[in-house]
Amino acid sequence: MTDLSAFPITQRWPAKHPDRLQYYGLPTPNGVKVSILLEELGEPYEAHLVDIMKNESWTPEFLSLNSNGKIPAILDPNGPGGKPMGLFESGAILLYLADKYGRFIPSDPAKRWETIAWVFWQMGGPGPMFGQVGFFHKFAGKDFEDKRPRDRYVAESKRLLGVLNDRLEGRAWIMGDEYTIADISLLGWVRNLVGFYDAGELVGFSDFKNVGAWLERGLARPAVQRAVNIPARP
Repeated sequence: MTDLSAFPITQRWPAKHPDRLQYYGLPTPNGVKVSILLEELGEPYEAHLVDIMKNESWTPEFLSLNSNGKIPAILDPNGPGGKPMGLFESGAILLYLADKYGRFIPSDPAKRWETIAWVFWQMGGPGPMFGQVGFFHKFAGKDFEDKRPRDRYVAESKRLLGVLNDRLEGRAWIMGDEYTIADISLLGWVRNLVGFYDAGELVGFSDFKNVGAWLERGLARPAVQRAVNIPARP
């Protein structure tokens, strides 16, 4: 049996199935990237709820796996060379799992790097910008009298949606007919922007027809429908 006792995170979140990949997260836009890919892959894994509202990501056990104190993170008992390996950062996890199983990333080198570029684009653009829109529109920032910060992030989010909308012209998915980790990286963020953040009208989402159709296609996938609730919120 695989022994994961050397990893302190397993002391707080014990592995019932230590031979399976251990996923630590919450159904946030970054968290569901990993749960979506895991559900799409259909490989066995074990999900552990890390309640960020209780600051569980800042506990010594979680920090031992991710010193940045953010979800998601994974612990793969069958990492490179057959040795257990922990990994954090959602984009890195997507790339690792796609490479490990040879799925949801093109085998053609040029298309592979183009897919990676779109994942990096999500990490540096829509993720941070949409999150700021959420803060200034729905959370504490909405009470700020000065609306210039909100408007700045709204304008940038519109620009980014335009980039995605142009990319999707004539394409079902970001890479064309092939659904990849580029799509998976973005689905949770676009879903949150118009859903949980209730910012669809604010960013003029209805103007981005290609993005809206792409989002509907993505959310219709059974694996995505399961993943957006994994692990179940408290």
